[in-house]
Amino acid sequence: MKLDYHMHFEYGSYDEQWVKGFFDSAKTHQLDEIGISEHSHTFPEFKKLYYEDLILDDSFVGKFQQQWLKKNKFKYTLDDYFNFMAKLHSLGYKAKIGIEVCNFQDQDKVREILAPYKFDYIIGSIHFLHGWAYDSSQIKDEWNNHSLKEIYEWYAQEVEKLCASQIYDVLGHPFNIRLFKNLPDFDVTPYLIRVAKAIQKANMAVDVNTGTYYRYPIAEISPYPDFMKIAHDYNLPIITSSDAHQPEHCGNYIDEAIAYAKSFGYTTCLQFNQRKKTTVPLG
Repeated sequence: MKLDYHMHFEYGSYDEQWVKGFFDSAKTHQLDEIGISEHSHTFPEFKKLYYEDLILDDSFVGKFQQQWLKKNKFKYTLDDYFNFMAKLHSLGYKAKIGIEVCNFQDQDKVREILAPYKFDYIIGSIHFLHGWAYDSSQIKDEWNNHSLKEIYEWYAQEVEKLCASQIYDVLGHPFNIRLFKNLPDFDVTPYLIRVAKAIQKANMAVDVNTGTYYRYPIAEISPYPDFMKIAHDYNLPIITSSDAHQPEHCGNYIDEAIAYAKSFGYTTCLQFNQRKKTTVPLG
């Protein structure tokens, strides 16, 4: 099956005309199923957690993140989301209902927020390291203030904490810390193994994500080959995704993601329905 389980409506609105493009693109790419995974910053239920976790002082990073939180954030409630998805289903637009949640420090609060809702799947993604949105190009100069060994340690720690919560089904775009071509000159295998073990213990899947291929300087599918090999060695299941933020990007390079995963020995991926996993043929 050809599946795309990681995409976002957030650059538009909960309007049929805007989202129709996602379904049109899915048809063009001959996808069997798509899933919407709105960012947690879409929803005011998570607002307090962002303000608790992010650097929001008068530093270069803090000032940018203050403004980031004020732009196109927290505009729909989770009830709005589920009601809109129900409307789409009634109109014949079929899509799984997911969510992508940031690596908040208060995972108990995340669990409380999510509990009333019947998601098909929940993606947990590392978007912040010690309060810094490391994947934001506007503040990428902050990379110069940290050693890569420090970054890899922080990343592994955040994955371990996220996985230990037992909330999530999928780890989003693993090791996208490579996205600005900050590449290590030391052996990172111990960090890769730590992350693989955390995912395995949590019974989670790996997001084979093409967004880092067409949206970032690194221009590679995440996870990169070294981790993909370890993921397969640890028998970690996968999903495939485009990480589309625009309608026309739905399904982007999914064929390439499937071929990429197959090159490491994968023959299956996961399909989700109300948090229940089914193993299906890949491609």
